[in-house]
Amino acid sequence: MASAQESARIAEREDIRNRWLLSAPALVIIFLAAIGPLFIMLAYSFMAKGDYGDVKFGQFSLDGWFSVFLQRDIFDDTVSLADAHLTIFWRSVRLSLMTTFVTLVLGFPTAYFIATRPQNRREVWLFLVTIPFWTNLLIRTFAMQEVIRNEGILNTALMMLGVIKSPIQILYTDTAIMFGMVYVYLPLMVLPLYAAMEKLDFRLVEAGYDLYAGRFQVLRRLIIPLVKPGIIAGSILVFIPSLGAYVTPRVLGGGKNMMLGNLIELQFGQGRNWPLGAAISITLMVVVMTALLIYVRGAARAGTDNNG
Repeated sequence: MASAQESARIAEREDIRNRWLLSAPALVIIFLAAIGPLFIMLAYSFMAKGDYGDVKFGQFSLDGWFSVFLQRDIFDDTVSLADAHLTIFWRSVRLSLMTTFVTLVLGFPTAYFIATRPQNRREVWLFLVTIPFWTNLLIRTFAMQEVIRNEGILNTALMMLGVIKSPIQILYTDTAIMFGMVYVYLPLMVLPLYAAMEKLDFRLVEAGYDLYAGRFQVLRRLIIPLVKPGIIAGSILVFIPSLGAYVTPRVLGGGKNMMLGNLIELQFGQGRNWPLGAAISITLMVVVMTALLIYVRGAARAGTDNNG
């Protein structure tokens, strides 16, 4: 009996060792391609700034992290808040939250409409939702620019209808950036919401109406709690890429209304301050990871409530 147990343990250890050996190439690739660059950025953030846009290897410095939220006066060395960085950080968070909210408001009824269509027609509507993904992000952004510019489709239509007398300046504003990100990331909200609503038992909705619940009550107390995991998933899928967006703010913001992605590119490019750019990149990653942790906890709580 003891010999059989010992043989089983040896076989189990050999099986685990073989699995690790088979997984080793993939783990090495993942480390070098994903985790490795993050460690490089982390190391760069603790190095001194080079003279020509690189870093001084071996020279430890906290100037990069110091400059993320603080700045030192070049004349009297007084320390104050880095107003420009804080403004860009707040703009990024604010526009990302607004984009998430608008896509939720637009995506929820869209997903509900698709989920309530006959089974043989849902694929057609989902096909139409995914069509924008066939086009390059830059092309879609330029298309939005043609819509909202002073001589674009939106202003021209409003002037023809007599709503406005002169074009509204939308392009190169925060509103233009939000419009662009809503257009780009709306499918990322619709698809998780549809996946959640497709599993919804609409007999419960009918039961709510039979119990004299109004439409708003059914929506607030029945539909939204049941599709909450889809709401959380869609919100995270929209918020995270919006926070680090680069192309849309660059094109629709005109380089004046920067977001965190543009600020990072500026430090690695014209600013020639790699440690600061690396520190901002790590800060952005921390914010994204925090959002993911909130999502995981929210999804786990929603699953526990549904099981309860």
